[in-house]
Amino acid sequence: MNLISTRVITTDVARLIGFYEGLTGLSATRYTPEFAEIGTGAARLAIAGAGTVPPFVAPDEKILEFLVADVDAVEQRDGMLMPPTTMPWGNRSMLLRDPDGTLINVFTPVTEAARARFR
Repeated sequence: MNLISTRVITTDVARLIGFYEGLTGLSATRYTPEFAEIGTGAARLAIAGAGTVPPFVAPDEKILEFLVADVDAVEQRDGMLMPPTTMPWGNRSMLLRDPDGTLINVFTPVTEAARARFR
């Protein structure tokens, strides 16, 4: 299991992309109108619209994202909010909260395009 990114949920994806592109000097890769990533070398900053997450996720929440070989093989735990679900950008994801309430996304890339991002 590798910590691969932090995802910021927002109601204004374009505004936040512009802010972080200006801050880092790096260009975001936009996978959908509601989801983009900025690769920083060691990790990624993912920026996602509120419509990409279930309604119980607030627009200002942050999500720690862990890459695993097979999300369907990960033992489902207390705090699970969303069982493994295939997302439009090609990851199969499971959402849960840690004991302090932090959102955790455990995911596996399942499309060729998604797998290519993590090679």
